Amino acid sequence: MWLYVVACYLFAVVSYTVSEQTESRVVRIDSGPVRGYKDPNEDIFVYYGIPYAKAPSGPDRFKAPLPPPKWVEPLDAVDTGIVCPQSDHFNLMQNKKNMQEDCLIANVYVPNTKKTSLPVIVYVHGGAFIMGFGDLVTPKKIVSGQEIIVVNFNYRLGAHGFLCLGTPDIPGNAAMKDQVALLRWVKKNIANFGGNPDDVTIAGYSAGSVSVDLLMLSKSAKGLFTKVIPESGANLSPFSIQIDPIKNAKEYGKLLKFDVDDLQALEIFYKSAPYELLQSGNVTFQADSNIFTTPCVEREHGAERFLEDSPFNILKSGDFDKLPVLYGFANMEGTIHVRIFDQMKDLMNKNFAEYMSLQILDLQFKNDEEKVTVAEKIKQFYFKDKPIDEKNILAYVDFVSDILFGCPTLRSVDLQLKAGNNNIYFYEYSFVDNNTPLIPHTEVRGAGHCFQTMAVLDGAEFNVTDESGISEDLKEMKSLMRELWSNFAKYGRPESVGVPVWPPVGDHMSPYMDLKKNPQLGKHLLKERCSFWDEIYAKHYNNPVPPFILSPSQKHNEL
Repeated sequence: MWLYVVACYLFAVVSYTVSEQTESRVVRIDSGPVRGYKDPNEDIFVYYGIPYAKAPSGPDRFKAPLPPPKWVEPLDAVDTGIVCPQSDHFNLMQNKKNMQEDCLIANVYVPNTKKTSLPVIVYVHGGAFIMGFGDLVTPKKIVSGQEIIVVNFNYRLGAHGFLCLGTPDIPGNAAMKDQVALLRWVKKNIANFGGNPDDVTIAGYSAGSVSVDLLMLSKSAKGLFTKVIPESGANLSPFSIQIDPIKNAKEYGKLLKFDVDDLQALEIFYKSAPYELLQSGNVTFQADSNIFTTPCVEREHGAERFLEDSPFNILKSGDFDKLPVLYGFANMEGTIHVRIFDQMKDLMNKNFAEYMSLQILDLQFKNDEEKVTVAEKIKQFYFKDKPIDEKNILAYVDFVSDILFGCPTLRSVDLQLKAGNNNIYFYEYSFVDNNTPLIPHTEVRGAGHCFQTMAVLDGAEFNVTDESGISEDLKEMKSLMRELWSNFAKYGRPESVGVPVWPPVGDHMSPYMDLKKNPQLGKHLLKERCSFWDEIYAKHYNNPVPPFILSPSQKHNEL
């Protein structure tokens, strides 16, 4: 399934080479001097490929990152090709991308201004935790037009970044610790680029959205940012946290042709496997939502942990900083699944309970009978008594949207409101124009996964800075979205003359902003659909826990 989550990105990977640029600026950071160059198309300076940390290697490859190197001579910050090891499904090598183990680099985009203490946005890239790189989407236009600094960066991916055995050598969340290291690097160095280290907004899309939503709950990231913008993904999404990391590690090992049940042998295998093999299982055509390698709740080992408890427990306890948050998703996120609809509809009609188990990973049932009962209730809610086919594909889109994005986000917001966070602004992005693809078998257009990100960042398509060929309506929408996002980063409020006064969300998820050609406030977003899911999760939620490892005595007792 998750191949299709990132499918909207695949066509957009292009290479960019800094060449024949004459105007440059040198900035001194903690590691040494860095030279950036003026962008050929925008009035900004860009510093590419700056090491912010070092990925450990050998048997330590799954541990927290190490400090970055130091240098004396100016680093020519022009390398746009460094990416972390991943499946080559992006055709990265054809696009002059260099996959390497030591891949933890940052890119800094700075407006051409003498002003200092500028607000900073740190963007976390998406790609289902298994693909992508910092510059997958570029922020050149929002930087040049809004006088903010934007930083994007690489973090370890797939098993390299998220394998979670709960052992001292593979504790889990290596990639999330990369993200914390980046934020610490920003705190220490961004003032030298003209940014304000005490005014940092973290933003992310898809898996990056889940990441920033988890960063908000992590004690290790406390004090490193002041505002949060999750775009299409939440800390309570079914794919955000591994329910059973040990089982996932074993299942992923099977994909790599290492089928053993012994944890010690499995750990030795992972610590010694070549990177090409380690990442080769990341892209599969499986129909379920399990990526195998995502963030996890960590066991105590004496070292700093990224996530000490489940997101639900942390939200319920209120033990997190109550920061301004700009939350939202697109109105038809579920279109990410339409490519496999023909494959899935037969299974849905034949055995909806089995299909449900593939898609919703964070539910548990006492027995098969209870699971079938809940599955039939869900099927009836979305599809009534009708067969699931092309005639009700929109109900299928709603179902996928609700389980993966909409309702998990609303559940997280509700818990934050109850914990006392009164600075949450909520939106649904629903803008479409005549260039928006029709949903198959319909005459309906909808905003798909991360469409708001494509509106805020460069181009009508990712990494396309020339927007001359897009519709006038989309040009206006992109301008409005950039203003809303940058004003939130500057002031903690999404304001613009182009939208009504936008209050924080309150009781019953109201109000929210419907971001479309003429934005307007709405009430009770997805009330009926998400109330339905609230009842199910209240009875059947499978709360993630740290990896469970049997002690020698426990193993003996089992025998």
